[in-house]
Amino acid sequence: MTELRQRMIRDMTVRGFSPHTHEAYIAAARGLAKHYRRPPDQLSAEEVQTYLVHMISERKLSWSTCNIAAAAFRFLYHVTLGRDAVAFEVPVAKQPQRLPEILSRDEVARLLEAPPNPKHRLLLATVYAGGLRVSEAVHLRMRDVDPQRMTLRVEQGKGRKDRVVPLSKRLLQQMELHWRTDPPRLWLFPNRDGSRPIDRTVAQKVFMRAKSKAGITKRGGIHSLRHAFATHLIETGADVPTVQRLLGHRSVSTTMRYFHLSQARFATLRSPLDLLEASPT
Repeated sequence: MTELRQRMIRDMTVRGFSPHTHEAYIAAARGLAKHYRRPPDQLSAEEVQTYLVHMISERKLSWSTCNIAAAAFRFLYHVTLGRDAVAFEVPVAKQPQRLPEILSRDEVARLLEAPPNPKHRLLLATVYAGGLRVSEAVHLRMRDVDPQRMTLRVEQGKGRKDRVVPLSKRLLQQMELHWRTDPPRLWLFPNRDGSRPIDRTVAQKVFMRAKSKAGITKRGGIHSLRHAFATHLIETGADVPTVQRLLGHRSVSTTMRYFHLSQARFATLRSPLDLLEASPT
């Protein structure tokens, strides 16, 4: 590991950046150095900006990937290298505004029963029951499950925040049944040797295989279970601020989209066409 990379990692660690941000920023800096075949501290601001243009126009990388790279370069040159702040900019593209396709309760039930492996069924059920992000689910530990208080503790979720969500009785029963034959030691969903949690990509593959087996054709990965959790809660009468806290959203506006997607909300509405008096024949 080069000295510059060590300094960058140290600076990110001091500022409490998540492991995912560490990986993304280091990968961006590594790509920059590989492109020019020189260390980043030997490059000018103009060269860095030219590389960002190359990422967009030549490599056809997504705008989100380029924006992350720009943020990484701003951090590297201003914080780690101590240079004057440079606004490495990536033109913001107009992104298509797509609403998530919400899984129905029947589809969720079929999906949760689809995996042949009981540990995989438990993983998907945990994501849905707690409305968890996949990174939160795979990092659950045994100590996070509290049967006495019927809560599930989510440590250091997005934004480095802890939160507590209700523990489903049905989920607890499923956990206890599975633990009789496969008791976990530390991680709720460990890898094969138990040394660390399973990777997020593994959880994503489990979901996609289950979705295919259940015959579900709606778009979306494992995050669809979090969307379904929020929408189904609102449809049962939960208020938006409560759902916001359970999801760990900073802004209530982020949670409001689930209110707009709620089927129960549309059930009470009538089309203006239906309100027109029938024309005399």
